[in-house]
Amino acid sequence: MKKTIFLSFLITTLFYAKKALAVCPVCTVAVGTGVGFSRFIGIDDIITGLWIGGLIVSMITWTENWLENKNIRFKGRIFINTIIYYSLIIIPLYYSNIIGNPINTLCACGLDKLFFGIIIGSSAFWFGASWYFYLKEKNNGHAYFPFQKVVMPISPIIILSIIFYFLTK
Repeated sequence: MKKTIFLSFLITTLFYAKKALAVCPVCTVAVGTGVGFSRFIGIDDIITGLWIGGLIVSMITWTENWLENKNIRFKGRIFINTIIYYSLIIIPLYYSNIIGNPINTLCACGLDKLFFGIIIGSSAFWFGASWYFYLKEKNNGHAYFPFQKVVMPISPIIILSIIFYFLTK
C-alpha cells in the first residue's frame, strides 16, 4: 500500500511539473534509483551514503528554487532548509539503528560509514552542480553538451562510488 501511494505521488509529481528547476528531475530520480539499487544488492554503506547525500542536496536545491520562484524569502532560509532535509534523513536512520551501529563504522576513526558517505556524497553532488553552473555561465548560458546538467552532478558520485567500491571490497 505504501509503495502504491509513493509511486502515485511520484508519477503525479513528474507529470504535473511545470519545468525543471535548479538540479533537473532526471538527476534526482537517478540519485534516488542509485540509493535503492545499492542497498538492494548489498553494496557498502559508504557508497549508499554517497547517493543519499546527493539526493539531499538535490532536494535542498529544488526547495530553494521553488521558494525563490514563489517570492518566499526570510533570513536563514537556506540554513533552515538544509537542517530540515538532513534531519529528515539522518534522524530516522539513527533511530532505526542504521546510522550509529557500532559494527558499521570506519575502523580508522570510528565514524559511521553511512554518515561519512552522506557527507562526501553531498559535497560531491554540490561540487558537480556548481561546476555545471560555472561552466554554463562561461559559455554564455549554454551547456557544452546535451544532458550536461544531469551528467555533471552525477559524475562525481559515480566516480566516488567506483573508488569506494574497490577500497571496501
